[in-house]
Amino acid sequence: MVPPDSLTTPMNPSVPSLRQRLQQPGLVVAPGVHDMVSLRLADRLGFDALYMTGFGTVASHLGLPDAGLATYSDMVGRVRQMAGMARTPLIADGDTGYGGLLNVQHTVLGYEAAGAQAIQLEDQEVPKKCGHTPGRRVVAMADMVKKIEVAAASRRSKDFLIVARTDARSSLGLDEALRRAEAYARAGADVLFVESPQSEDEMRRIGRSFDLPLLANMVEGGYTPVLSQADLLAIGYKLAIFPVTALLAATQAMQAVYATLKSQGSSAGLQQPLMPFAALTELMDFAAVHAFEQRWADPQ
Repeated sequence: MVPPDSLTTPMNPSVPSLRQRLQQPGLVVAPGVHDMVSLRLADRLGFDALYMTGFGTVASHLGLPDAGLATYSDMVGRVRQMAGMARTPLIADGDTGYGGLLNVQHTVLGYEAAGAQAIQLEDQEVPKKCGHTPGRRVVAMADMVKKIEVAAASRRSKDFLIVARTDARSSLGLDEALRRAEAYARAGADVLFVESPQSEDEMRRIGRSFDLPLLANMVEGGYTPVLSQADLLAIGYKLAIFPVTALLAATQAMQAVYATLKSQGSSAGLQQPLMPFAALTELMDFAAVHAFEQRWADPQ
């Protein structure tokens, strides 16, 4: 339970930083979190990292597609809320940096100050699109190299990591994506993210190509095969994000609940499993509220 005079949970100092964890053996599994309920659920399970998904955060916060519609202000507020409550290192989607080089500097400084331990930046043109949707276009490689250089130079701490993502595979092919990832590594990226490889063979080629930690984006129903933990490690990946897995499950469950309410007018015959209400109140830490009220109650 959190202290009675606080309803947020500070970062646990005993938890290794993301940089430290990436230097240790094993695959870092980072589930996607899209709102504060999903963050609370994942944060208590002892993951090495959490991933603030752009797709899910834009969907849950704005009810809009991940298509370049969210602004820096929309997203940094979510970073601050999530990182401020999490005990687990948070990786946050920073899209394209929300503009030019000065915007990239502002975004990096803002995400770092908000408490994230890593920011993901991508080389798409504006407006960007979700990585597992068609029609993505990328900027010139030299432009993204400059963005990575600015990002690396702008951070206050080397423990704030720069995840460089390239979306070149879908429009320009894997060779160009690998060439770009190598350039982004030289520019100062800490983690490389080659988006949307379309087969296990392509993933193996990526794994053989770099010394920096590699990120695998596991999107159920996307372009990339979803592999086991052992296979991802064997291929050469160090970090695996599952950005929408929980969101897909939650949305399917909510759809079933709403359909039952619409068709039957009640939840009495609901077949969808539900979290007990007492467990939900425990998750949301109503105990801290009760403790606060007891501490500050007027004497009788």
